Amino acid sequence: MVENRILSLRQVLRDEGVDALLLWSMPNIRYVTGFTGSDAVVVVTAKRVFFLTDSRYVSQARQQVRVDEIREYKVKIDAVASLIADVGCHRVGFEGEAVSVAVFNKLRNQNADSLTWLPLDEHFSRLRGIKALSELELLANAAGLHQEALEEILPRIRPGATERDVAFALEIALRRRGGEDRAFDFIVASGPRGALPHGVATDKQLAAGELVTIDFGTRIGGYYSDETVTLALGEVDSKLRRIYDCVLEAHDRAIEAIRPGAELKAIDAVARDYIAECGYGDYFGHGLGHGVGLQVHEFPTLSPRSRDRVEEGMVFTVEPGIYVPELGGVRIEDMVVATAVGSRRLTRISKDFRTLPLD
Repeated sequence: MVENRILSLRQVLRDEGVDALLLWSMPNIRYVTGFTGSDAVVVVTAKRVFFLTDSRYVSQARQQVRVDEIREYKVKIDAVASLIADVGCHRVGFEGEAVSVAVFNKLRNQNADSLTWLPLDEHFSRLRGIKALSELELLANAAGLHQEALEEILPRIRPGATERDVAFALEIALRRRGGEDRAFDFIVASGPRGALPHGVATDKQLAAGELVTIDFGTRIGGYYSDETVTLALGEVDSKLRRIYDCVLEAHDRAIEAIRPGAELKAIDAVARDYIAECGYGDYFGHGLGHGVGLQVHEFPTLSPRSRDRVEEGMVFTVEPGIYVPELGGVRIEDMVVATAVGSRRLTRISKDFRTLPLD
């Protein structure tokens, strides 16, 4: 698998006419080499692959990484510049989104007269777009922890509990089942705060008659999960119920539209157009979904601006939402993998409307 990934990078070398590719971001370095540390650089040329890291990780790299040469550095930028000079590079492709302006300027100044630097972000962003079976297994394992963890903490979701209480209890429940870490700061947005798409949990107390949106995820083997449920705490206003039903139908229609070759923007439009038909078009502002893998947000993106099409093996979220200021909001999210004939959900929690008891 690692060899195939190196071959893919070497195809980029040929297509872009560069002498080397510089991998700077740790997710891409892990993807290409299997290295799980936190600091390294990889340089890929037409004939050799070099792995550079500091003294903390040399022994680990020798155990995990199979490349042509492992080098230890004291100053990362100096080591990269020296290696590129050693192999006689003139054109180097790099991850523009991963390299800061300050680092880029230092790299450029090291070999200012002899090197051309080319940001190749489109190639790098697509590198991890199609998941292997081993990746799908890890993604499914991470997502598979959600249902039991949520069921465990449901008795805590009662009037008087705080959003932060719910978020913390859910994180602990996921860790108890093997989750390595939370995927992000969990969103628990209740009542009017449900109108905040990224309403990270606060000390607000839950109250009867509110909807509670919970957006959460974990990590297994370096791979992330992401799922959102919206629950009713007792009986809710009929307007909120109508919003929920609209979002659920938009979610289901979008998933039904997933098939190889379908435009990602067209799938977004399926959900967006239905929400507009319901009269809430102005209250759905974000894209329909995003890729999930070694990062919780990665290629591909489902939005009106997407230019890509569905390919078998892509993993992404489907998460329509409606957010009405001063009233509340609903988001429903599943992770799916595109199959040869449609899609398969990796997340397992039922998205049917659910009312929690008040006592």
